[in-house]
Parts: sequence; C-alpha cells; structure tokens
Amino acid sequence: MAASFVAFQVHCSAQKSPISLNSDHFKTLLSSTMFKLQQLPLRIDISKAIKKTSVKLLDAFVDSAFEFTDQPLLPSQSNFAPIDELKEAVLVTSIDGEIPDGFPEGVYLRNGPNPLFGGLKSTKSIFGRSGHMWVEGEGMIHALYFGKGVEGNWTVCYNNRYVETETFKLEKQRNKPSFLPAAEGNSPAIVCAYVLNMLRYGQVNKYLSNTNIIEHSGKLYTIAENHLPQEIDILTLKALDMWDVNGAWNRPFTSHPKKAPGTGELVTFGIDATKPYAELGVISADGKKLVHRMDLKLNRCPLSHEILVTQRYNVFLDYALTVDLGRLLLGGPLIKYDKGGYARMGVMHRYGDADSIKWFEVKPNCTFHFINSFEDGDEIVIRGCRALESVIPGPDQGMNKFEWFSRKFRPIESTEGSLDAMSEDQLVFPRPYEWRLNMRTGHVKERNLTGTQFPMDFPLIHGAFTGLKNKYAYAQVRDCIASSSSGMAKYGGLVKLSFEEPNTGISSRQRQVEGLTKEEYHMFKENTFCTGASFVPKEGGIEEDDGWIITFVHNEDTNISQVYLIDTRNFSSEPVAKITLPCRVPYGFHGAYIPMQLHEKLTRMVPHA
Repeated sequence: MAASFVAFQVHCSAQKSPISLNSDHFKTLLSSTMFKLQQLPLRIDISKAIKKTSVKLLDAFVDSAFEFTDQPLLPSQSNFAPIDELKEAVLVTSIDGEIPDGFPEGVYLRNGPNPLFGGLKSTKSIFGRSGHMWVEGEGMIHALYFGKGVEGNWTVCYNNRYVETETFKLEKQRNKPSFLPAAEGNSPAIVCAYVLNMLRYGQVNKYLSNTNIIEHSGKLYTIAENHLPQEIDILTLKALDMWDVNGAWNRPFTSHPKKAPGTGELVTFGIDATKPYAELGVISADGKKLVHRMDLKLNRCPLSHEILVTQRYNVFLDYALTVDLGRLLLGGPLIKYDKGGYARMGVMHRYGDADSIKWFEVKPNCTFHFINSFEDGDEIVIRGCRALESVIPGPDQGMNKFEWFSRKFRPIESTEGSLDAMSEDQLVFPRPYEWRLNMRTGHVKERNLTGTQFPMDFPLIHGAFTGLKNKYAYAQVRDCIASSSSGMAKYGGLVKLSFEEPNTGISSRQRQVEGLTKEEYHMFKENTFCTGASFVPKEGGIEEDDGWIITFVHNEDTNISQVYLIDTRNFSSEPVAKITLPCRVPYGFHGAYIPMQLHEKLTRMVPHA
C-alpha cells in the first residue's frame, strides 16, 4: 500500500529541473484524499480543489510516471474490437426476406463499449498495474431506422455514433488516454488512479454510458451504472444534456430502471462507494420531477445492476458482489464477489422508506439480469437469470484473464443430477430461476425454471407486461464452446420461455424433468452470434407473444453483420428478414426498439432515400 511507495522524481515539461516527491509526502496526499473519498461524493469542484498550475504539474507527473499499454484482443475476440463511427445515417438496401405486416415504424438501437484509441488500456508504474474491466469502454450507439411510406414501401437506414459524454470530449480533445484505469489491478495503483483522476478531473472514472438505452416521456437516454443518464437525439444520435431530473438526482443511475405499471413513473436507484451506498428514486411520468427519494440504509455497496417493480412494490437485490474502498486500502480488490456471502431481496411499497422494507434471505447468488416481477396473491414472484458466481470483475489479481474466463465458460458435460450441483468451472452460467417471496409469512420458495443444457442471459419480455404477470420471456443463449475458446461470452442463439406450459423434453435417461418451463430455441449457424435482442410488439397484436425479436447478428467467418427479425409465434423458423449492414457491428450489451413515425424524417436524414 502507500507505506511501500518509494521516493521518485518527475520530469515536468514546464520546468527544466526535476521535481522531487518523496514517499512521506505522497502518503500524506493519499491518506487525506482517501479519507475525503470515504466521506464525500466522488465528484468535486476542481476549481476549488486545485489551481491550474497544479493540474499541469499533475498532468506532467502522470505522463512521466504512468505508461499506457493496450489490453490485446485475441483473433477469436476480433468482433469485440472497436470500429470507427459514421455519425451520419446511410441507406440499407440488402434485405433478405420482407419486413412483415404489422411491424411498426421505429428505431432499433443497441448500446455497447467501443473504446477510444484502439481498445481498452492498462497502465504500469512504480505503484503497480491497473486496468479496465472487460465491460468498460466508451459507449457507442448502433441504430437501425425503419420508415414506411404511404404505399407500404420501407426505407431502412443505419447509423452509429459515440456517446459524447463530458469525459469523452475531454479525452478526444487531448487525443490520448488521460484517465487512469481504476477498476482492477494492484491496490496501490488503483488508489493512485483514484486520487490522481479526482485531482485532475473532479471524478474517479470516465462517464462511459455504454450499457443500456431507455425511453422515458418521449426522450431517449443512454446509461451505465457509474453516472447519470445521457440524453440522446434519436435522429442524429448526438449527445445532449445529462439527465439529473431538474437537479433533484445527483448520483449514479441503475442501467435498468423500470416503469411502474399503471402510473408510468420511472423507478430507479443509484449505488455509490460511499454512504449512502444505495438510494431509490421515483420519477414522474413526464420526467420532470423526482416524486420520491429514499436512502436504503445498506451497510455495504452491492454492485446491483437492476431494480424491479410490481403494481404496488419496488424490489431490489442486496448481494455479495460489492464495491469496497476500505478493502482496497487494505490491499484487496475494489470489486469482489464473496461466494460465501449473504444475499437478500428487499420489498417496499412504491413510496416507502427504509424502515418499511421487508427483507427476504435467499440463497447466495449473482444475478445481473431479471426477467420480470409481479404480485400473485400473498407472493411476490421474481424471475431472473441467476448465476452462482460473478464474471465481474473477473479473475483475482495476478491471474491470467483468458485462462480464467476460458475455464469458467467451459461447456457442461452432463445435464443429470441436481440443477445446483455445478462444478467450480460452471458457476458463472446464468440460468432462468424463480423466487417466490411470501409477504404474509416471510417464507421464500426458490426453483430453477430450466435445465442445465444452455446458459441463458440478457432476458427480455413484452414491455407492456413489466411489473405484471407474463406468460412469455426470451433470452440470449450462450455458446459455451465459442465462449470458452475466446474467453469472452458469445451468444449463439435465442430461446423463448413459456411459463404456463410444461417442458416436454426428455432427459438422457428417458426421464422428464418435472416443473420446468417449456423452451423453444432459435439457434444460429456456426460462428454466428447475437447481441442486444429486443421484443417488438405487433401493431394490433392480441396475444402477449404477437411480435418479433430483433437482434444484431455477426458472422465471424464472413465478418458480416446483420439484423434479424424473428417471428416469436413461429420461433424456430428462419428469420422473416435478414438485413445486411454496411459495416461491422461489435458485440455489445442491451438494445431497445422505439416505435415512432419516421418516413418523412428519413428522407431528410438520407436525401436520396
């Protein structure tokens, strides 16, 4: 830690003589700054904290003492590499099949990391190494526009663009990596990154805005857990202002807020490494007012990715994947998952306070993505893609990342035995799971919804059923062989889950597994993988599953990216349309389809359309 820091010299370009900084001085700087870090929000006013001349001095120190290096990608990881942005929409003419009747005009968007300057970086210095996690990297939006003319003809356009946050603009202007990575690596190096980023820029981390895309009250926002949502112009993809709900919300924002059924209010929460560790907020349906805010009064900071709603309640998960500055200062990792740690789910009325939360102890788990939640008599039913270990941040300090991920993604050899009898190498496999929390008795019932043959993640439903009882859900199916070979998760197909129909599949021992959900699969060709799947309801549709799954798909053999439209009522059949894109689309995270009238707007975006 700081006690082991040795004296060093920094050559400042502004002065000809070197500047000495001994270990005692640096220890004092670290101690005082980290104390403030634990007491105050991780955002300060630079103008009050340090003078311009001192900032230049710190810049010179960083340039001299820290070396940025690329975190290399393997050939099998080629479609995780960033691409150049277009900024302006281009016409798409290659469509195999037809856009079906009932498909609404609108925009299909997907967010994901597209790191500046060629890829993710790590740094090395006398303090050790620090690096970015695999989920980091500046956000880039990929958008496919569908406009329908009066005669029924379709115009399709594609565009992509970086999410130009404040920190994106700062590094772009400097034309070089500037923020020191502060997520994983040697503890002293991460502490130094925290301190130096705060002193130079007023915040610890970059505003990535690379995880999800949501719409609220007619406005589009990109989100990542570490900052406020960024408003985006849906036609140009240009970044507008950050959304702080007219100054009422001043902390990070979950990547998966939920619209409350009936009211249209947006329920969110934000975590922070300092107290209060988690706060919940309810935003008005028009997006202009924060109508409720409360401290959950947690005694740790869980890296919880999603919040849930029912008609009357908010539901959140407090589990053992935590961000802990105290652990970091003692030489441990900043982010860690404790497999032996406790997990619990909290249920509160929409506008309740911390004292009104009813806590339910559940089996230890790491669930990033939930399917849905709803009320069923005395029970709150929660469904999600549960794993027993976290893929964030990845291996412990000093371990080889590729080897760790490759082993964790190794295919399951047998589907027999207990569904919880997973080997150590298979604990990161998320599978559909159900919790039933009895509000009257306090009892919890848990069960697996599917078998172990395919890990599934990134679930989605018909958005109108958020917080209400739903019959169907969809998810991306992980290709274990491809994921293990590349050391990065790849999704080789999609699955449709029918909760009110039993699984009629037969196990290898000719025994039907009772109580499991019906599964239908849409698997892609070899070396073809998807991201950002979203459900598009059919105009005038009657049934919950009237619609299509839309998803970005990439063929690694041809290096061609497409968008597929898959009929959810004829799920295993070929896509009704395959739309070939003008450039490669890297793998990313979450997608959304925003219905809107577009035809006239597209003619202005692409005049020759």
